[in-house]
Amino acid sequence: MNLKGVLIIKKRITMLFLLVFAGVTVLTGRLFFIQVIRAGYYQQIAEDQRLRDIPLQPKRGIIFDRNHRPLAMSFNADCIYAIPAQVREAKETAKTVAGILNMPEKRVYSLLTRNLSFVWLKMKATPEEADLIRRARLPGIKVIPKAQRFYPQGKLAAQVLGFVGIDNQGLEGLERYYDAHLRGIPGSQQAEFDSRGQSIPLGERRYIPPQDGSSIVLTIDERIQHIAERELEKAVLEQGAKRGTIIVMDPMNGEILAMASFPGFDPNSYQEYPAALWRNWAVTDQYEPGSTFKILTAAAALEEGIVRRNSVFFDPGYIMVDKARLSCWRAGGHGRQTFLEATENSCNPVFATLALRLGKEKLYSYLEAFGFGSRSGIDFPGEGRGIVPPLARVKNVELATIGFGQGISVTPLQLLQALSVIANGGCLLQPRLVREVRSPGGEVVEKYEKKVIRRVISQETAKETALLLESVVEHGSGNRAQIPGYRVAGKTGTAQKPVGGIYGAERVASFLGFSPVENPRVAVIVILDEPQGLVKYGGVIAAPVFAAVVRDILYYLGVPPEVPQKQSTGPEALARDETTLRSVPNLLRLTRAEARKILTRANLSWRELGEGDYVMEQNPKAGAMVPPGTTILLYYNEKAKYNVKNEPLVLVPDLTGLSVEKAGKVLQKMGLKMVPHGAGLAVKQIPAAGTRLGLGMTVNVYFLEAGM
Repeated sequence: MNLKGVLIIKKRITMLFLLVFAGVTVLTGRLFFIQVIRAGYYQQIAEDQRLRDIPLQPKRGIIFDRNHRPLAMSFNADCIYAIPAQVREAKETAKTVAGILNMPEKRVYSLLTRNLSFVWLKMKATPEEADLIRRARLPGIKVIPKAQRFYPQGKLAAQVLGFVGIDNQGLEGLERYYDAHLRGIPGSQQAEFDSRGQSIPLGERRYIPPQDGSSIVLTIDERIQHIAERELEKAVLEQGAKRGTIIVMDPMNGEILAMASFPGFDPNSYQEYPAALWRNWAVTDQYEPGSTFKILTAAAALEEGIVRRNSVFFDPGYIMVDKARLSCWRAGGHGRQTFLEATENSCNPVFATLALRLGKEKLYSYLEAFGFGSRSGIDFPGEGRGIVPPLARVKNVELATIGFGQGISVTPLQLLQALSVIANGGCLLQPRLVREVRSPGGEVVEKYEKKVIRRVISQETAKETALLLESVVEHGSGNRAQIPGYRVAGKTGTAQKPVGGIYGAERVASFLGFSPVENPRVAVIVILDEPQGLVKYGGVIAAPVFAAVVRDILYYLGVPPEVPQKQSTGPEALARDETTLRSVPNLLRLTRAEARKILTRANLSWRELGEGDYVMEQNPKAGAMVPPGTTILLYYNEKAKYNVKNEPLVLVPDLTGLSVEKAGKVLQKMGLKMVPHGAGLAVKQIPAAGTRLGLGMTVNVYFLEAGM
């Protein structure tokens, strides 16, 4: 072999050696990368293949009212799950499980044959179902406790609380807004399985405990919420309204004491109700406020010094603005009147005049300062902004109508927030529904204090506006909001609802006010949407609801009367008799005859709704304190609440000056009942003349002898 051939062979051997060395180096590097650098990653994959993970949900935090009464809580309930890889004879197993759990067999079979490591079969199984599953000892079918949500007060504050889904997640209301606090951190239970999906008896077991969620303490007072819901339900049903809402706020710190909407729903079974009932429209929906908005116009005009209490106006029944005729609600107008009288009369031309005097830039600065057109910042999802027309599009006519509450939309909460500016001395406060967040151990994690957004008007203007509103209740359109012994400030509202760009026949009746005037404890707004009676004025149908709610709240809070009540046999005695409260008896599951007998003995009247033999629900609830003669609503089936709108309504007549016998005959002819108090001639009646009542409802009439 020549030298050239030897060199070629050596070269080939060297190349082969280099190739082998490179291959060994690559393989060694790859092994080092897999076994050292990525060892943790591949170990986790291996564990995931042999360890099956069963999630353990934490207990959701409790929702308390301000006095630490539970409104929402969680408890462990048996839940049934399956591990499809362990199931043997899927068809037979599906048949057995379906029979025990009362589920469609095809549905169970579909779950058992899914290519998943874990599937839920039934949440909230009954103790009997869970026991039968355990006894059956079916391979792959297991029972595990899982936290379930429960609302002990049923429908109380349902739109505020909201509800949770099957995976412990908040879906609506405060459950959704504070979900990060309430939900907690899930844990897991792991077990080791072989390649065939069979459990390894001595295999690895892991348990990662769940961390329970924090609890929240609301500003809501359960008892005040009961009062608001009780009176709202009665008002909506008696007036045949589409819906209604009441908000109760502490105007000195912005805390919401109650927020009621009717119709409502039970969050324990929310799926059984229309989704529209879940919405807390007191926060989310907007409407034209009508005359209640005149509070802002009055405060702005007083602050700017363009009007005083004794300023004189003349109302011919209309005002001409750029060739447009804006009418007063009263035909012929109010004639010559002071600003105080114009506020009492809720005179549209006067407030249109004030808006024009202010000018759109100045009025809009007050709209912004009072919080209209922007969210209040309340801790609740989906809050509405309201609708304020763009400044550039507002001409004199639009400016004038805004002055008396048309052409602008607000939420009920925004309007009450603005009223609180008057009540607390001129500051806009951020409303709140939650006072504090507490850890599972009970320690305070977060505490929410009073938050002043801005000063809107001076204390002097706020006080002067409050006196105007007090005069509205004492001498004007809000006289039905009077509460014996307490000074009340407020404003009525009756707004037309726009439909397709024009105002239709439907109305929104409302009243908002606060009491006591000098040291306000509560500010309240009452709204009845689309009442169906002939009388739809807020001063007639919403103001009495306000009075009933605020009266009971002030009694509950222990607020002493500002005006002492004299002991006599005259009208003061009637007012005193009117406030003698008594406890509502428990009538649930009683027959009609038994319920009537008990209510008659308690000097309470009743209204029966729906078909059936036994009382399924009542309002007010058992234990509520009510005056004598109060009408108790008795429901004999669930649908009764939603069908009463079609029942005929009659107008309560004015019985003043009639004898007991004659008043009784008048009411009897109209299909109404009478509860007489005293003797002689009628001097007072509850409900007041003009109220629309359903057939069979009761009117309390107070009589006095002549000369007393």
